Amino acid sequence: MRVTTGSAKGRNLKGPPTTGTRPMSDKIRQAVFSALGSLGVEPDRVLDLYAGTGAIGIEALSRGATFADFVEMTAPAAAVIRENLERTQLSDQARVHRQSVQSYLHRKTEPYDLVILDPPYAAPDIEDVLRQLAESALVQSGTVVVLGHWPRLQLPDRIGRLELLKRRCHGDSCFSLFEAADPDTVSGKDQPLG
Repeated sequence: MRVTTGSAKGRNLKGPPTTGTRPMSDKIRQAVFSALGSLGVEPDRVLDLYAGTGAIGIEALSRGATFADFVEMTAPAAAVIRENLERTQLSDQARVHRQSVQSYLHRKTEPYDLVILDPPYAAPDIEDVLRQLAESALVQSGTVVVLGHWPRLQLPDRIGRLELLKRRCHGDSCFSLFEAADPDTVSGKDQPLG
């Protein structure tokens, strides 16, 4: 696993500390950032939830984001993120928060331009987490949310303020891109994916 583009291109990243962490592959990360680029998304402040090894947030920093927050609950994984930030010389542009995603969603902070979620595929509550994120202070109108998931996950094309932009699959790995709408323009209930 390595950084694919930008200031830290080619730097090797330490892998997950346990088999319970499934990092997004280099190929999928490249596809995510290609999709973001096609939409003209150039994030400045990034939030990496369920951060695992930190590879996605580190990729965003390498590609020009100025700051990233990484949220990871387990101590071994948080240690790997810190080590990977050191390896890529990006520690000064990042903070690692060892806490649950649900508790971080209640923080009062400046909103992010890009929020990344790559939870375990078995996470049964991911739609609820997306809904909480949509209602939080972490997003503003125009914030893009990237969700890594398995192909069988069926989500509505609107979850609260989050509106589906794209969904792509490569083998058994998929990602969906959402954008936060202006809260004044959102009406009606969540719509099924069509």
